[in-house]
Amino acid sequence: MFCRCRAMRVNEDTALRGQRVLLVPYEPHHVPRYHEWMKSEELQKLTASEPLTLTQEYDMQRSWREDSDKCTFIILDSIQWDKGCPEEQCMVGDVNLFLVDPENPALAEIEIMIAEPMFRGKGFGEESVRLMLFYGATTLGITTYQAKIGQENIASVRLFNKLHFEEVSLSTVFQELTLHWKMTMAERKWLLDTTPVTEQSYRQMKRSNTDSVD
Repeated sequence: MFCRCRAMRVNEDTALRGQRVLLVPYEPHHVPRYHEWMKSEELQKLTASEPLTLTQEYDMQRSWREDSDKCTFIILDSIQWDKGCPEEQCMVGDVNLFLVDPENPALAEIEIMIAEPMFRGKGFGEESVRLMLFYGATTLGITTYQAKIGQENIASVRLFNKLHFEEVSLSTVFQELTLHWKMTMAERKWLLDTTPVTEQSYRQMKRSNTDSVD
């Protein structure tokens, strides 16, 4: 069962590999690229975010690592990574979990951002969400997921519908849909059977990649 006391440090040495996607922990060396992404007014609107200074962005990265109610992975293009591309240049976006109810640690909100336009519409978002759902279910003990999506973000709504999320409410004030997915035994089997994933040590993966390039 999920333990809030050690919480989201649990993924600090975890890398999740799918077919095109590689999820890695959010580290300080990712922050400059992330900061550049979040200067985009489009991304600020889609993520309901305010622009931060670079110093504030480093503070935010530390909170993602240390806070007991958050889990985040940076999304890398695994093909570029395997070719020896510097990690920061392989970055595509991020995927996050928030524990939204202190009384129910099995409930989490999931968010996905594909920040690089050239990677949108190519399956990176779906695979990243699948990997995070898998990790939440098998490692963190999450059994119910929710996603809050702006009404105008049709691509994200379709993505989560494809992954069996169902609409449960609509906020006309915030123009936001809330979708839920309850992980029944049948849904868990569907996810595990349809999500190819390999979990490995992030540090070891980095050493291996450096050695192969050298």
